[in-house]
Amino acid sequence: MKKNLVFIGMPAVGKSTVGIVVAKRLGMNFIDGDLLIQEQEHKLLREIIAEEGQEGFLKIENRINASLQAENSVISPGGSVIYCEEAMRHYKKIGIIVYLKASYPTIKRRIRNPKKRGVVLKEGQSLKDLYWERVPYFEKYADITVCEDGCRIEDTIGNVLRAVKKYKKKTYSRKKLDKKPGRTLQ
Repeated sequence: MKKNLVFIGMPAVGKSTVGIVVAKRLGMNFIDGDLLIQEQEHKLLREIIAEEGQEGFLKIENRINASLQAENSVISPGGSVIYCEEAMRHYKKIGIIVYLKASYPTIKRRIRNPKKRGVVLKEGQSLKDLYWERVPYFEKYADITVCEDGCRIEDTIGNVLRAVKKYKKKTYSRKKLDKKPGRTLQ
């Protein structure tokens, strides 16, 4: 089974944009997690959040992402999936987690207006607060981190493709060593 690539990161890092191009270049499928939620719930994300609240939305997001069956796909779940432990355990099992990292100033410049962008903030929470709350989760789950600061979209795509190739090569070499009799890895 070919492993999937799962893109995580803040809103506006390009999870969908980069993901679609990477999928095309690698001959993989592309799955947008937010669209999948809307399709399965028959509602827009903002309607789900308005009706269920943030906690209710996270339960739905966790359920749908944790049950996703995919192969040879680039998956772009919503940015809040990192709060969903069951979903993230599932993604770690079926894929390579790629963290598209951008500094707070880069995110702020790209988003401009969080409300219009659909970024859900808790009462009294700023975009900066949300950024710093999420960074440790992104770092915890990432198998690969690709920094986008100062990059154009084409640069980010190239950096992702190189990082994935390097990661797969390293993982394949490690698995080959594990299978050799008498070899133990530290």
